[in-house]
Amino acid sequence: MAERQFTGKHALAVFVAAFAVIISVNLLLAYSAVKTFPGLEVKNSYVASQEFNERLQEQQALGWDVKAEAKGGLLILRITDAQGAPVKVAELQAVVGRATHVRDDFTPDFTFDGIAYETPATLGAGNWNIRLVAKDHDGSEFSQRIPLYVKG
Repeated sequence: MAERQFTGKHALAVFVAAFAVIISVNLLLAYSAVKTFPGLEVKNSYVASQEFNERLQEQQALGWDVKAEAKGGLLILRITDAQGAPVKVAELQAVVGRATHVRDDFTPDFTFDGIAYETPATLGAGNWNIRLVAKDHDGSEFSQRIPLYVKG
């Protein structure tokens, strides 16, 4: 039986195959990252940065705190003032979705029950983001991204 030898052609084939696997995996991961990117937070980051301090001071003056939970088929938002009392806002808009893609995004219709804002929502296990914009009766705007982890 003749002994097989490992030649330069074999070394080249192993080298090329290894790099082909590495490049293929990198291309697949790059495609997945771009495909699931939810988009931009703001249209013009320079303009947003110029308004940031004013919006921050306006929001801090409200003294609001927001807590979110998913329980019993409901998504519950508790907005409280600096003294811990429930806040009834003039306007409330929210988008609920995953941090990694927009496929599961939805716009809930919250109702205020005197203590908290509730809406029916069945959230799957994992990380969710609530992008909230609320307006006070004097027109002050409060915006916040509230992370919510739902246990499976």
